[in-house]
Amino acid sequence: MRKTLITIALCLMASFAAFSQGRVETRSYILEDFPDNVTKVVVPSDAILGSALKQEVVNNWSASAFEFCTQEEFEALKGKDSYYFLIVTANRFKGEPEPGILFLSLLKGGKGAEEGISGLHEVVSLPVAPTDDRSGRELIYLGAIVKSIQEFTLAAMESEKTAYSPMKWFNANFAKWGRMMSICMAREDLSLSVKDQDLEKYLDSDFTISSADEVDEIFSEAPVNTLVSYCVAPVDPSASSYSYEMLFKADTLELYYISRHKIRPRAMAGFLTSDLKWLAGKR
Repeated sequence: MRKTLITIALCLMASFAAFSQGRVETRSYILEDFPDNVTKVVVPSDAILGSALKQEVVNNWSASAFEFCTQEEFEALKGKDSYYFLIVTANRFKGEPEPGILFLSLLKGGKGAEEGISGLHEVVSLPVAPTDDRSGRELIYLGAIVKSIQEFTLAAMESEKTAYSPMKWFNANFAKWGRMMSICMAREDLSLSVKDQDLEKYLDSDFTISSADEVDEIFSEAPVNTLVSYCVAPVDPSASSYSYEMLFKADTLELYYISRHKIRPRAMAGFLTSDLKWLAGKR
């Protein structure tokens, strides 16, 4: 018994010593230097997307100093833990023949850089657009995506639970405030799997369906207490592809809801009936 107690005490002492020396790297601990370090914004080679990203970062990024850099500069700097990187990535899910979605990711430089971009610590990633045949809607919502990444990162610094659960953190916005919001959803963002009777069941005077053009115009007008939809999915999905569904608050650019599902014949890309049910249930 005495030997067991001594062993436990030694383990606890080692744990406390490791913590005091900064060796216990929880997610929130890793992010504690975020406001004090420079965020390098890696400008995409696509001229239109690159120009838009630069403008939206200027308009919406305030939590840390930032500088723009090229892909080549990113490759040279990614091993330095004094930098964070905001970068557009083409992610391929397991089983996909080719990447189907572009994401905007916040990564921390340093550890894992020798493995390439996949080895860096990922703070959060949000979908931006399909890799092919982009509609242009991504340019409208890019500022909201930039701001949402920033706001999540600040929250993740303060909470280990938040740092591990970005979707849950974003969706808590709707769970808390959704009943006060009007929802304008684009018909193009609805899954073809949704039936007319589902719409009749879950929609109401403050939860409506309009064209993507109308929804985008509403977002641009920035009315208060109004959520608008934006869906991102591959143009030519495979059996391993995912669809992402989001609701942004028009006046503050906050992400209030995000979900994803694997695309199937019975669960095609876009908001599903299960999304409508969850949203309606929180109102």
